[in-house]
Amino acid sequence: MPTISMFYGVVIYLYFYDNREHNKPHIHAEYANYKAVFAIEDAELIAGELPNNKKRLVQAWIEIHRESLIANWTLAVRGEEVFKIEPLK
Repeated sequence: MPTISMFYGVVIYLYFYDNREHNKPHIHAEYANYKAVFAIEDAELIAGELPNNKKRLVQAWIEIHRESLIANWTLAVRGEEVFKIEPLK
């Protein structure tokens, strides 16, 4: 489970070959004991939960980095190594 970014205590993961469970390009986010899955296309929360302030940060980060996330998703479903993406500052 490669970590592609970390910011404000939130860790963002992109799983290799993970296009079967949620059926659309997505990322996994973890903060403390919370876990959530967000669609890359529209930053929609697909599963799980995060505190509202962290949820909004992740959604803003997805909006800013959508093109890089799509490129990473393409690599991940091929089983190739993904790259790090700049965190929110």
